[in-house]
Amino acid sequence: MNISDDKHLWVTWDDYNRAIEKLALKVHESGWKFDQVLCLARGGLRPGDVCSRIFDVPLAILSTSSYREAAGTVQSELDIAAHITMSRGSLAGRILLVDDLVDSGVTLDRVQRHLRENYSPVTEVKSAVIWWKECSTIKPDFYVDHLPTNPWIHQPFEDYDSLRPHQLDAWSKRGMAR
Repeated sequence: MNISDDKHLWVTWDDYNRAIEKLALKVHESGWKFDQVLCLARGGLRPGDVCSRIFDVPLAILSTSSYREAAGTVQSELDIAAHITMSRGSLAGRILLVDDLVDSGVTLDRVQRHLRENYSPVTEVKSAVIWWKECSTIKPDFYVDHLPTNPWIHQPFEDYDSLRPHQLDAWSKRGMAR
């Protein structure tokens, strides 16, 4: 088992799920009402989905990517998808923008600018993340943990980053032996 310190934050599935629930509770306790959740894929998919379900509002998905190099450990140029995916309607009104974390702040800043420039029906955007790193140039509207030492966050789903289909059988058996 890995131990968290100033340089590394190790997150279990239970910790991760509880953190998402805490984030939803912070948004609820603020009293702010919103019309839709826009999650940033990939990191914001799980928290966005949970918030959409808890608040019973539509979920929209915008794919963004900046951590593509060195197995997802090195930040490069930010890519923002050309389209937002939603099951019905279009993005409008008050939007809760959800991601897992804010690191440099580039993604939140650029996405908020993208929404202002390209989605005039959007009237207000507030951001919600689980982790807010001190090094960020942006403070999210809602967050669960402020991380003043900017640790690398090891999330529980990262095991899948290096797992390939041909390894699934052995990996599953190893997990059952625990």
